[in-house]
Amino acid sequence: MHLLSLAHVKAGESVLVHGASGGVGLATCQIARAYGLRVLGTAGTEEGQKIVLRNGAHEVFNHREADYINKIKKSVGDKGINVIIEMLANVNLSNDLKLLSHEGRVMVVGSRGPIEITPRDAMGKESSIIGVSLFSTTKEEYQQFSAAVQAGMEIGWLNPVIGAQYPLEKVAQAHEDIIHGRKTLGKMVLLL
Repeated sequence: MHLLSLAHVKAGESVLVHGASGGVGLATCQIARAYGLRVLGTAGTEEGQKIVLRNGAHEVFNHREADYINKIKKSVGDKGINVIIEMLANVNLSNDLKLLSHEGRVMVVGSRGPIEITPRDAMGKESSIIGVSLFSTTKEEYQQFSAAVQAGMEIGWLNPVIGAQYPLEKVAQAHEDIIHGRKTLGKMVLLL
């Protein structure tokens, strides 16, 4: 909810969710579909692509294929993508700027290091790069988004997907798996 509200999305717009097979990505796909957006996602495995399609995406692309950016461009045509939800900006941001529509927005949710971009890619389309952190939300915003998420689950348009589960003593393994992209379908859960 927070991601899409900050992006000022409107029904009918397109959204590309990078890393769509993880917990945040799957929830974003479900919420975006409920908002009436055209949802595209990326995932690196066949299993991941299937789960993304089952959770709201209209199309999914394998980000491990060398030409997946060209496939996305072909799918959206010259108009580009209105909003990109970016989970790994240090890898994708440069390409994201080339995929955007005029006045498109990249919502940076995650990054694991620096990246070099060409500012003209943003300038020519008058696009925006917006950093997102749940820790920056106010108490009122957090309560509002929590209520909306709860309502979505009660009504049925938001269905959390539980992925790998780890006992608390395996927290180091959970961190290793998420960093290296193993067992990252759905939301990883620590069991107390």
